[in-house]
Amino acid sequence: MGFRTVVVKNRSKLDLKMNYLVCRNSEETKIYIPEISYLILESTAISITTALLSELTKNNVKIIFCDEKHNPESELVNYYANYNCVNNINAQIMWNEKLKQIVWQKIIQNKIFQQRQFLFDLNLSEYNLLDKYILNVLPNDKTNREGHAAKVYFNALFGNGFQRRDMSFINKALNYGYSVLLSCFTREIVRQGYLTQLGIWHKNEYNYFNLASDLMEPFRILIDKIVYGLEDNDIDYKIKILEMFNLQVTIDNKKQFLENAIAIYCQHIFDALNNQDIERIIFYE
Repeated sequence: MGFRTVVVKNRSKLDLKMNYLVCRNSEETKIYIPEISYLILESTAISITTALLSELTKNNVKIIFCDEKHNPESELVNYYANYNCVNNINAQIMWNEKLKQIVWQKIIQNKIFQQRQFLFDLNLSEYNLLDKYILNVLPNDKTNREGHAAKVYFNALFGNGFQRRDMSFINKALNYGYSVLLSCFTREIVRQGYLTQLGIWHKNEYNYFNLASDLMEPFRILIDKIVYGLEDNDIDYKIKILEMFNLQVTIDNKKQFLENAIAIYCQHIFDALNNQDIERIIFYE
């Protein structure tokens, strides 16, 4: 597995040469492809050869394409990332509905717990309210404790006037970070041989990434922490958010970089669903 996140921002020509990605603009840069984990193309003025795309895909490199505003818009998904995908997809289709509701309950409880811990670390008293929400999350979160907790949480972080749908710099930064995080989860889901379209709770027919949208929820707080520490209108906010790949968290009693933690977490979720054993689920600390 690669370890580099490569971001191309300006007009460039990308092609393949001897297992290297070659980037040509004002100068020429070569990067050994097996070292690459993510390739983010931030400009619509970038051209890339199909030979390079094919080689990157073979090496399970996640390629993220950005729009004219430099925000993630689409990605390239590998069809053949797992040899056992047919069996895994058949199992996914048969996942028990009641168990899925309990899995979603656990995911939301942990998400709110992570939010609570962040507020506690910042010495913000609203963390007390989140304690109550954690206890009141029902299977499938039927009473929408997630939504109530989110309002308390974001208002505590960014002020009572903050709304997640406005066009503020904070939301722009959060949305960028969440988009990249979503790509991390889609990559891992496909790598483990499952369909991103078939979610546990998210079931939007227009959402290609329903399952990734489900599984990423507890990890959103890692993005929140980075954005909270940014200065207003920081021009380097995207670079700072991409430092998420250098984050380490504890999962299964071991320190892991973010990508490894996501892989472990996803595998345990799938094990729980395939074996109908909710005790197999583990979360990061």
